[in-house]
Amino acid sequence: MMHPALLAVLPSLLALAPAVPAHGTLEIEARYAATVWAIPVGRVDLTAELGADAYAARSVSEAAGLAALFTDVRIESEVEGEIAGGRAKPARYAHDEYTGRKHRRIDMSFEGGVARSVASPDFSNWGEPPASETDRAGAIDPMTAVLLLSQSMTGRQECSGRLPVFDGRLRYDLDLRPRGREQIRTRAWQGEAIVCDAFYEPISGYTDEQRPDPGDLRHPLTLWLAPMEGGHHLPVRVQTRAGFGVHIELRSLDIAPRQ
Repeated sequence: MMHPALLAVLPSLLALAPAVPAHGTLEIEARYAATVWAIPVGRVDLTAELGADAYAARSVSEAAGLAALFTDVRIESEVEGEIAGGRAKPARYAHDEYTGRKHRRIDMSFEGGVARSVASPDFSNWGEPPASETDRAGAIDPMTAVLLLSQSMTGRQECSGRLPVFDGRLRYDLDLRPRGREQIRTRAWQGEAIVCDAFYEPISGYTDEQRPDPGDLRHPLTLWLAPMEGGHHLPVRVQTRAGFGVHIELRSLDIAPRQ
């Protein structure tokens, strides 16, 4: 079983991280590959546009290699929001999930600071209990969560705090804990990275079948975040020992300013 936090973060591994220019927009293209026991199982393609006061991003994740023989899941996610006071605030989030011939779209809004979602087709079960308005107050989408994780790398303590996340049905927290620094090398980047553990804590919106096994929750999602210009960070490696263990790594990165 893939770690539940990894399922949430995999379609949105973009940290929206490099420095945002004072004027103009920064365009980012990145590709990640996922493996289990060094066997390819998935990939994520990401694009983003970052301005001084706004951001937008889109990701496509799908099974690949051996995993494609057993599943044909494809998830397309997109987000738009503003950057105010140095923090990202989502305005709109949506994702389309394709499984075989089945397709479900979730659209989310954040008016009044409360995350609200509409699913088409609707879920027959929104969880036991479903995510309440209190649960969803102040919650952010998974893509913005990774941006805020990047922003948590600056300040007095690297990798700290708790991120309240709502993906349109599931409400969970990511509890961030620092693990120091480590020299790493990937196909697209090498150098010293900040190592951060994100512990997944389910809150609401889960059916009995979806609720994570307590044994899996003991294993964090570990992220290696590369420092970029402007004090921002980009995840270059992500892995967990839960289940079969999954390893995700940055394979290509293209960053370009646009006036």
